[in-house]
Amino acid sequence: VEQYGYIPRPTRCLASGQEPCNSTAFTPTTPDPEACVDYQEIKVQELAGKLSMGTIPRAIPVVLEGDIVDSAKSGDHITVTGVVLYRWRAPVIGERPDISVILRASSVTVHAGDTVADGGASRDELFDAFGRFWTQNASRPMAARDEIVAAMCPRVYGLHSVKLAVLLVLLGGVARADTRGMRVRGEAHMLLVGDPGTAKSQFLKFAARLVPRAVLTTGVGSTSAGLTVTAVRDGAEWQLEAGALVLADRGICCIDEFGSIREADKATVLEAMEQQSISVAKAGIVCKLNARCSVLAAMNPKGRYDTSAPLTVNTALSSPLLSRFDLIMVLLDTRNDAWDEQVADFLLLGTDFAAETRDCFWTFDRLRAYVACAKSRLEPRASAAAERVLTRYYQLQRQRDPASSARTTIRLLESLIRLAQAHARLMFRDAALLCDAVMAVALMESTMLTASLLGSSDALHTSFPEDADAAYAETEALVLSRLGLDGLAEQQPGSS
Repeated sequence: VEQYGYIPRPTRCLASGQEPCNSTAFTPTTPDPEACVDYQEIKVQELAGKLSMGTIPRAIPVVLEGDIVDSAKSGDHITVTGVVLYRWRAPVIGERPDISVILRASSVTVHAGDTVADGGASRDELFDAFGRFWTQNASRPMAARDEIVAAMCPRVYGLHSVKLAVLLVLLGGVARADTRGMRVRGEAHMLLVGDPGTAKSQFLKFAARLVPRAVLTTGVGSTSAGLTVTAVRDGAEWQLEAGALVLADRGICCIDEFGSIREADKATVLEAMEQQSISVAKAGIVCKLNARCSVLAAMNPKGRYDTSAPLTVNTALSSPLLSRFDLIMVLLDTRNDAWDEQVADFLLLGTDFAAETRDCFWTFDRLRAYVACAKSRLEPRASAAAERVLTRYYQLQRQRDPASSARTTIRLLESLIRLAQAHARLMFRDAALLCDAVMAVALMESTMLTASLLGSSDALHTSFPEDADAAYAETEALVLSRLGLDGLAEQQPGSS
């Protein structure tokens, strides 16, 4: 191991005895199969989320032998216990020696779940604390939900719909798999399309900090190999190095300037977004790697956004790629004097966010713990009333012929189910009720500039309602009326 498996050939026979051999003729021996062991080399890299700004993550080669070979895949979070060794190549006259440090592993532990910590509290203690919060606010559920949503990007004024949508994407839905191996993803994807200065990058950075396993990258200069998998030659062998989507497995991958990715490289993320895996066939290596992550992308429109043109024209993205996004928020910086005055007052007053969040129940650490607990502990299933609302809305969208026809596929119904389940997780429930389905429909309507139920809306100029529960009651009545399900609310007395 110390010399890359190289055994130097002796110059003469060194056998000792009464008469030294000193022979220079050697016959190679046949290796005994029972003396051979499995051997693998992997490269362990520091977690990018735990590094300070401007620090390049360091890596160290790890040697696996015996039973621990193939115990980890690319993108896994692992803990390795072993012995540190020096390794060097055979010395060559006139060249500098090649000496490196490796880790000879004795055990490898793969972390399936993400650890959360809030002041040293355990998962059970945090779960009980969150349960008490919802018990105390049982009479005002939507107002309590908005307290959690307000903790998202507190330095950004308003944007209630966008903050709620980003939080639901981080929570995600429930993956479904049958006995035949078919799997429907539970991770949600979201695309932010907007004019410059609409806080798109701020949401991406905050989301990357909020999720323990997150990768933040930019589309400028990103290639298909950098997003998926790249093959690197190491001596006479080839090795696979994971890209952004593989490293973000069971987490979130934030891609800024999504429109700057080359057209040929955009096709590489199609499989990762829907199948949640990446098939590799490079340098004689054929394998499949997991990429079970949510994609949160942001981009500027192609030129000035034309509301009369389809979404594919404004974004220059293909229909198959657009249909994979569960939510597409369009943020148009239109002239609004009242809104501009409110934003200016918010920025110029010099609010001390640290002092405000210190006294608030929903601090950043607690919000991070809440997302991790809700995602790992709760697996909500849709109720009959929620299924009726989502199915009826999907049927109405299929009957229409809107400018965004690329979005009205069967994936629209799957997206609605994921959003309803994510909202149920946000409300700390094990079942997706009528209110979760109504909020999923309302969010989907806010992504379409030519909305059919709630009328046209502007996601950028949405502020937090003063009475959240009353605002939801109005939204529920309007959605059920437009869907022709007026009597459904009376059948579900606990939905609102």
